[in-house]
Amino acid sequence: MEKEQQQTEKRVDPASLAVPEILSILPLHGFVFYPGMGFPLQVGEEASKQLIDDALLGERMIGLVSTRKTESQDMKNLTEEDLCRVGVIGYIHKINKEVPGYYHVIVSGTKKIEIVKVVETTPYYRATVREVPMVFHESPQGQAMILSLRTQFARLVQLMELPQELDVALNSLENPFHISYLITTQLNLKVEDEQEILEIIDFEELLKRIMLELGKRLETVETSHKIQESIKKDISGQQREFYLRHQLDSIRKELGEDGEKVEVKELREQFAAKKLPEEVRKVVEKELGRLERISPASPEYAVSRNYLDWILDLPWLESSTDTLDLDKAESDLDRDHYGLKKIKKRILEFLAVRKLKEDLHGPILCFSGPPGVGKTSLGQSIAKTMNREFVRIALGGVRDEAEIRGHRRTYIGALPGRIIQSLKRAKTNNPVFMLDEIDKLGNDFRGDPSSALLEVLDPEQNATFTDHYLDLEFDLSRIMFIATANVLDTIPDPLRDRMEVVELPGYTLQEKVAIARRHLLAKQMEAHGLSEENLVIEDEALACLVESYTREAGVRNLEREIAAICRGIAAEIARGHTGKRVVGADDLYTFLGPVRFFPEIKARNWGPGLATGLAWTPVGGKILFIESSKMKGNGVLTLTGKLGEVMKESATAALSYIRSHAKELGIDEKIFSRIDIHVHVPAGAIPKDGPSAGVAMVASLVSVITGRLVRPEVAMTGEITLRGDVLPVGGIGEKVLGALRAGIREIVLPLLNEKDVLEIPEDIREGVVFHYPQTIEEALDIFLEKRVASKKIFSNKNKELE
Repeated sequence: MEKEQQQTEKRVDPASLAVPEILSILPLHGFVFYPGMGFPLQVGEEASKQLIDDALLGERMIGLVSTRKTESQDMKNLTEEDLCRVGVIGYIHKINKEVPGYYHVIVSGTKKIEIVKVVETTPYYRATVREVPMVFHESPQGQAMILSLRTQFARLVQLMELPQELDVALNSLENPFHISYLITTQLNLKVEDEQEILEIIDFEELLKRIMLELGKRLETVETSHKIQESIKKDISGQQREFYLRHQLDSIRKELGEDGEKVEVKELREQFAAKKLPEEVRKVVEKELGRLERISPASPEYAVSRNYLDWILDLPWLESSTDTLDLDKAESDLDRDHYGLKKIKKRILEFLAVRKLKEDLHGPILCFSGPPGVGKTSLGQSIAKTMNREFVRIALGGVRDEAEIRGHRRTYIGALPGRIIQSLKRAKTNNPVFMLDEIDKLGNDFRGDPSSALLEVLDPEQNATFTDHYLDLEFDLSRIMFIATANVLDTIPDPLRDRMEVVELPGYTLQEKVAIARRHLLAKQMEAHGLSEENLVIEDEALACLVESYTREAGVRNLEREIAAICRGIAAEIARGHTGKRVVGADDLYTFLGPVRFFPEIKARNWGPGLATGLAWTPVGGKILFIESSKMKGNGVLTLTGKLGEVMKESATAALSYIRSHAKELGIDEKIFSRIDIHVHVPAGAIPKDGPSAGVAMVASLVSVITGRLVRPEVAMTGEITLRGDVLPVGGIGEKVLGALRAGIREIVLPLLNEKDVLEIPEDIREGVVFHYPQTIEEALDIFLEKRVASKKIFSNKNKELE
């Protein structure tokens, strides 16, 4: 039985065997085999066991080569590239098969080899190899290095309490390679470093490398011994200190004094009364224990105390109770803000669902609109309506990611981010949280704040928001986040995708008059010490104020003009004027000076080549004039007015459409080679771009070439194609309001924008005529007059406009 399980080595000198041309390769994981070494290997893989069995039938020689795989389970997917190129020849002395499934093989390394080429991969690797010579010659320098190695290794054996047999074995060796390899096995090097040592050919270079690694290891061991000695001394000192402190506590108790630090005791009492999540309480207990052990004079004491103060001040589980009376909420919103029906409807829907489901996550809204339309004040009104605290942080110009997530406590003067700081001020964990001017976030080498906001504004993630300073999870899911922006283009797509965008268009004339009457006038009269007994402004005066003294989507400038009137009345009262002053439209000149703005449509001498377009700007919609002029030339198109690339392309596309459809438009095709055309968009200092002026470009060019007038009471917008299609554009609500402010009541829009018109309040659409052409041909029929204009007609048109 024993003979079947065990095979004994043949009486052969392994070093005398010649290196075969082809050798079976046994991959090694996690260690390197060196020449002169000998120890047992445990082989369990079937392919490797077959390799051993086949080697026993021959010269008992195998190649022992390390692999570059870092995990043992990766050995099953071993490839040729994973084998190191240098290994050793192993001679099998004995094999034991007593353990089921494993071979225990006694192997010794004889010679160093290099793999030339792998010739077989199944069932195991076989490769052509060549011997790597281990040649050395005696020299004074080499002998000195060997002596140094022996001395240092003896020191290492002593410090690490290794078996003395290792030192004896080293002293019995003469071959520098074998000496180096034996020392290497005791240095706990990485496999990569051990392989590098095996691949060194020059013996002096090898000795230098071993001296370096041995010196590092010896230095580490000596340092470790010093630390151990120091720890022993510290332990003795701590035992003495403990004994003395115990005596001191006993003395204090006899005197009736409390042995625990008063400050820490107060903190423990405060935290005992504080509602905290279980995970946070564990951290607090650990930090309090740490605080007790720190001397109050240590800088760490202040850091730990500040950290505990922040945890204590945060509203981990404190919430305000929402007002769920929908009728009262609707009444409050209507009282504070005029119009804005879409946003009010969204808030009431949230309250309705919140009434049915208590654990509802807070919505994440983004109010987008021009300046002055009430985005920030609307957030305050929502908080008041819902009976929640209101906090606001201004994000304009913020460039540091730490502003959102905070700094780690390792930094001097570290603080939590603005989110946590604002919650501390709010004292509840469910406030209305306004992120003002989110479209104006910046980024630089300190990080990208918009990326940090991805977690804050993600309802699936913000329940476990972690500030770098606290390093604790804080639940933000109960917060109602409201972001504000003037434009959406500058907000990164992933961030915009996390928010429900609600657009706030500019106000109409009627809405501005109503807002001024309900809110602005009363606010400014109170600010200037006036009452209704001193001042009354008629509705006609307010309308004139909106149309002739302001030009904006919001009401900020309107409020400033009302403030100017109030200052004028206050000055009159201060001079002794008594009685009520009624301000009409004719009185505005007295307080504000001459009219500043005139309707654009009335400021033009109308003629061929002039068309009225509609434009969207960050401050609301406005009308835009397109002027074209023709002159003798050779077909050159000139574009001026600080136009962007897209707008220039629209003009080129418009001319190309006209030339390709000249016959249908009644234009002589030869005329294009005999004239130059100049297209200009006034307000030349203001940059303009976008495709929505395409329809107006066609109108202007057809008008100037054919002599047919574009109807002055019509404004238009839409992108065009070379095939003659009219494509939809954005900002329809703002553009319509801009047209109404300019006195235009007939508007041409792309067919696919009809749905956008339906979102405009009905009272704004009332009295406005909308046309929805699908092609350029249909649009031309709408806004081009049928006959060619004459000078007499121009004069009559101008008189009508006057």
